Amino acid sequence: MIMKMKKNIIKGLATAFLLTLPQTMVAQENAADSVQAHAGGNRLSLGGYGEMTYSRNFYSDSPFRYSSAMAHKNDPSHGRFDIPHAVIYLGYDFGKGWTFNTEIEFEHGGSGGAIEKEGDEGGEWETETEKGGEVELEQLWIQKSFGKALNIRAGHMVVPFGLTNAHHEPLNFFTVHRPEGENTLLPCTWHQTGLALWGRVKDWRYELQMTSGLDAMMFDRQNWIHYGATSPYEFEVANRFGFLARIDNYSIKGLRLGVSGYVGDAMHNTFPNDNRKYQDVKGRVLLGAFDFTYNDHNWIARGGVDYGSVSDAETINNLKANQSSGDSPYRKAAFGKNALAVNVEAGWNVLSLTRSTEKLYVFGHYEYYDSCIHGLNKYTEKQVYAGGINYMPMPQLCVKAEYKHRKLKSQFNDEPALNIGICYQGFFL
Repeated sequence: MIMKMKKNIIKGLATAFLLTLPQTMVAQENAADSVQAHAGGNRLSLGGYGEMTYSRNFYSDSPFRYSSAMAHKNDPSHGRFDIPHAVIYLGYDFGKGWTFNTEIEFEHGGSGGAIEKEGDEGGEWETETEKGGEVELEQLWIQKSFGKALNIRAGHMVVPFGLTNAHHEPLNFFTVHRPEGENTLLPCTWHQTGLALWGRVKDWRYELQMTSGLDAMMFDRQNWIHYGATSPYEFEVANRFGFLARIDNYSIKGLRLGVSGYVGDAMHNTFPNDNRKYQDVKGRVLLGAFDFTYNDHNWIARGGVDYGSVSDAETINNLKANQSSGDSPYRKAAFGKNALAVNVEAGWNVLSLTRSTEKLYVFGHYEYYDSCIHGLNKYTEKQVYAGGINYMPMPQLCVKAEYKHRKLKSQFNDEPALNIGICYQGFFL
């Protein structure tokens, strides 16, 4: 009886400790595995994260601000409230190594529509869009674990290429919004359906994935392959497949080093797949990334480099330009063959000088990215300078404030902004 009580007390203390851990530490430990872990060993897990932001952008919001830069140089500033992400985690441990996890995300407040009877228009019934945004099922998978070194996962999952996709929760970056470069050039958060094999052996963690391929008809100049994982249908087209490999190392205390790579053909991954004229065009996507996270001695530093190429870009662009318009879900805009994103940030907890359990990070952030490296429209080449604070009254909550300056080539107007946000992240059950 006494031994059973001791075990329950130890289990309760362990659960309480896990629930109060800073989720940045959990994410760093899990590396590419997102934060989908069962809190405190419970059979049922319930958690999530969310962000609420306000931005004051001191530049034009005209869609022609790049094509007619001088005409929009003195346009008024504009402000935006937003809920970029509100996510619910729900998982269950069936026992004997079998687990199930889901991640349901409401982006920008979700979406909504309504049918209304208009009194000013003769009592007509009208269907109206009440709210923009998206609702997405970002993860839904079943996993069998044979031990720490070997786990097999099947279903819809995060593709952990680069820093942001592997660590996309809001306590894993200092800026109010996700790092621009990766969020612009890559699917972010990148999630697709397939199979994964992952595990950890001592200081090394690995992950291998085979998923449905990207769609080159969704690539464009400004966002490169960002929309390539988007399917306008009730299913994911899987005429082609993508393959990912990721390795993380934890040999040095507080430091995680990661490399990731992706390869997959993106041409002919459309519906219907009836374009025989271009059957030899592959649109092969090759991606490579290095990223790191350091968290020790009251410092947090993060960074990464992503580089990629798409073969047959010119041929695919000609096909895209000549496709019929109408209600086609595919994009006619051309895209660049190569793209690059670099980001680094560092912050120091100034409250470490006191005995406070709260944290106040003062940080600096820099990015360089270009979605069309050799393109003629050089508005795609951008640098981002940002600085601000992250105040954490407790490990699961953070208030953010920053000044950000997006610098473009001299023929375009720079884009400064003030951003404020509050976010949460953790498990509730």
